[in-house]
Amino acid sequence: MIPTITRQRPTYEKIRPAAALLLATALLALGLFVAATVGGFRINLTPSEPLGLWRVAGLDRPPAVGDVVFICPPENDRMREARQRGYLRSGSCPGDFAPLIKTVIATEGQRVDIRSAMFVDGITVTNSAVAKADGKGRPLSAFASGAVPAGHVFLHSGFAGSYDSRYFGPLPMSGILGLAQKVLTYAP
Repeated sequence: MIPTITRQRPTYEKIRPAAALLLATALLALGLFVAATVGGFRINLTPSEPLGLWRVAGLDRPPAVGDVVFICPPENDRMREARQRGYLRSGSCPGDFAPLIKTVIATEGQRVDIRSAMFVDGITVTNSAVAKADGKGRPLSAFASGAVPAGHVFLHSGFAGSYDSRYFGPLPMSGILGLAQKVLTYAP
């Protein structure tokens, strides 16, 4: 019997196709991210609203109750603490905050009462229970009740763990980037 010699392929020849596929996937993902950001699109990875691709649409009128908006949080101690606790992400807004995506539930002059839940002008806001502690057991303090000041909006998300105006109060309308419109989303 004649011995047969099998030639083994060098390891780099086995790895090259996988590395090329990985590199191509990473470049495609980076390209889509840049195109989406420049083109007025945002990817929402937080459970405050459905996950996925959203479009930032211009807002040529004052915000109204029911509008879902992208808004930059102000640079203040409460927001810095929220980022340190992991409630907020770093991003493109001043102070290195990521824009929030929330629903406007009250505008200038409306009365917001925060007790065990939120009330706007005496009407209970659905899914607005106020937590005493976050998911890690750290204490949370609710924002004080009162009228929404001029030039501000009060924000909410129906997600149980949402960090919204229940805890940080009204935000300046000047931080609104635009209306949030669903493009390709998934609500788990």
